[in-house]
Amino acid sequence: MKRILMVLAVCLGADQGALAQEQLKYSDFESWITRSVKESRLVGGATHTLYEVGPAQVWPQNSPYTNQGGSPWGTSNAYAKVAGIVKSNASVYADKHGTGKCVKLQTHIVKCKAVGIINISVLAAGSLFTGELVEPITSSSNPMSKMNAGIAFTKRPKALTFDYKVQLSGAAGRIRETGFSRKKEIAGKDQCEALLLLQKRWEDSDGNIHARRVGTMWKRFTSNTAGWKENQSFAIHYGDISKDSYFRSYMALQTEDSERIYYAKNSKGKLVKVIEDGWADVDETPTHMIIYFNSSHGGAYVGSPGNTMWVDNVKLEY
Repeated sequence: MKRILMVLAVCLGADQGALAQEQLKYSDFESWITRSVKESRLVGGATHTLYEVGPAQVWPQNSPYTNQGGSPWGTSNAYAKVAGIVKSNASVYADKHGTGKCVKLQTHIVKCKAVGIINISVLAAGSLFTGELVEPITSSSNPMSKMNAGIAFTKRPKALTFDYKVQLSGAAGRIRETGFSRKKEIAGKDQCEALLLLQKRWEDSDGNIHARRVGTMWKRFTSNTAGWKENQSFAIHYGDISKDSYFRSYMALQTEDSERIYYAKNSKGKLVKVIEDGWADVDETPTHMIIYFNSSHGGAYVGSPGNTMWVDNVKLEY
């Protein structure tokens, strides 16, 4: 009888271990949606392929994309139509990982040239996030305001787990290139980053979205990896972490004055800032989760061309 109980205990333990990680939908990155955008003849008329994470299918050419098949993932790949001119950006790609696929995020320069009308260069980082990019993009101002960031989520995971590989550009500094001002040199080496924010959100009578920060995981990658780092676990810290050894200034609450602030759709469907009014109690239950992977860490239009991050098998650990 004791032997039977011991066998049962081992089996139960194995089952519990199997349930310890939750695979997010499509986060094995084996399934991709293929898009094509034919740019305006005025800017060259080329046709570019864009990729989105979701059920395998082909998206109609030059159509604003919306998340498909319940996919929680948005990307910085974009179909833009500004003053009637169609342009695209591709900085997120399907790539190989072993015998399967993964996501590749890359920082690069996007050029837009129309003789006698426009001749600009813009730095674009590769981003993968929970939420959606609202297309078509109609201006180059404030890219974060085009993102509906975060998904409904009420659990309390212990960690975010994923496979990754990092290849930094090697540049000693960064650049800021917006297309409408002179290229500026920015001090500090560019870094790839991954973050998870758990928030408890609510909306006021004016349609503004407020939040308290429930949980924080924020990791910046400062050096290249020797190949893939598999099944790496990054702890989520709950409550007010501002006085903890883990805390860094970039993990601070996102207020009106923050360099990078997330937007979300309110109940009227309008994209508004998500203002974090404070830290939640350590045992608070969230309402939303933002996961964000980025090939550059410095905010819009800042980075080093060539910075690259590969990500696969994103899971939540309990």
